[in-house]
Amino acid sequence: MGCSLAVSAYYDENTTPMLWGVATALTLGLICVLAGVKAGKNMGRKDGYIVVSIVWIVFSLVGMTPFLLDGCISDVASALFETVSGFTSTGATTINDVDSVPKGMLFWRSMSQWIGGIGIIFFTIAILPAFGVGEVKLFAAEATGPLHDKVHPRISVAVKWIGTVYLLLTTLCIGSLTLCGMGMFDAVNLSFTITATGGFSTHTDMLHEVYNSPMIEYVMTFFMFISGVNYTLIYYTILKGRLQRFFADAEVRTYMLIAFGATAICTLALYFSHTDNGLELSFRESIFTIISLQTTTGLATCDYTLWPVHLMPILLFVMFAGACSGSTSGGFKCIRLTIFYSILRNEVTRILHPRAVIPVKVNNNVIPNSTVQTLLAFSVLFVGSLFLGAFALAITGTSADSGHEFRYYDAFGVAMASLSNVGPGMGYFGPAHSWDILSPASKIICSILMLIGRLEIFPLLIVLTKTFWRKG
Repeated sequence: MGCSLAVSAYYDENTTPMLWGVATALTLGLICVLAGVKAGKNMGRKDGYIVVSIVWIVFSLVGMTPFLLDGCISDVASALFETVSGFTSTGATTINDVDSVPKGMLFWRSMSQWIGGIGIIFFTIAILPAFGVGEVKLFAAEATGPLHDKVHPRISVAVKWIGTVYLLLTTLCIGSLTLCGMGMFDAVNLSFTITATGGFSTHTDMLHEVYNSPMIEYVMTFFMFISGVNYTLIYYTILKGRLQRFFADAEVRTYMLIAFGATAICTLALYFSHTDNGLELSFRESIFTIISLQTTTGLATCDYTLWPVHLMPILLFVMFAGACSGSTSGGFKCIRLTIFYSILRNEVTRILHPRAVIPVKVNNNVIPNSTVQTLLAFSVLFVGSLFLGAFALAITGTSADSGHEFRYYDAFGVAMASLSNVGPGMGYFGPAHSWDILSPASKIICSILMLIGRLEIFPLLIVLTKTFWRKG
């Protein structure tokens, strides 16, 4: 908020909303520090889940203060939606005219995604050990994906290396976009949202209409793709020079297979169905859209909802699949799909050879049965949350004065986009429109789905169980 305040002052804008936001955060932080002076420093697993859940919720509540005070967002439900969409790096927006929003507010939107992309709690993991607080418990509650590779035995050191990779990617993206002719303000903001796989833009129009630069689109596609890769793997690939490990990783192969396979199908479909599209334009629109949806970035160069209807299931699957675990992206994650493939392959073999003992392996590592059970439980919860969210959205629908017929197809697309942290959905709620027409209840439901998706269901669900609150 301090950085956003500086941006507002630089562009000679009203700084009062940001000043109140900074004051609110500092006051709340000071109260918490004073209240915890005599608190114990030992942290158990339960404490880790509580801290993670509360931090994301409190940050979202504090983060919406500037939007309400500035007036660019008028109601609490929309402000909460916008802030949660930022911190969870979802990218859906309720702002109809983004170009009219002050630059300080635009920078705050992008900054919230950049902070949320790496994980709010990742910053605290690097700081809390200095106070004797258990870092592993926090990491277990916040890290995404069923498997966690260790860069360093100490989690805090590992997070600092991951943070270094994150900062390096952001800096390289800013420099690359600037060299392509993009203005510095847009380059910084879009780099924040690209690296965080967030999707907030500084303009209402789509990127192709704003910049009309194939080079910018290809650069953005590249950095979206890299940001969807496991950061531990990026560390070993770039900083340690182990290039062979990148292509040998099973999850990356799944990630690339889905991305480039879907791109090839969409390219051919667009080329043969849109006679005015050349092969290069069809390829550029396809690869940008597929990578943007799979990494759950949500930026758009074209309105993919106008593509041939037989491509919609592919786009929905890409949104569902997501990118790699240990990255800033959302979705189901490719590592889970990779483990599922291994399980299905083993079951086919077991049918033919009933007495065979075949372990589930990924990257030549045996996956424990406990991880497989957790994966199955997560899958049930993910799909259940998706359909329950779609059902709730179908009931609450849009605001009465919107004039839009909210169909179950719309509800399913919105629920998928929220739970997978993609941003744009399907139908009316694609990249061409904001989500402002949703009713206040629908916006709150979407906010809950975004938080559930970002924390991968279990942390928030565990806190709500009776077992969690029992002593011992």
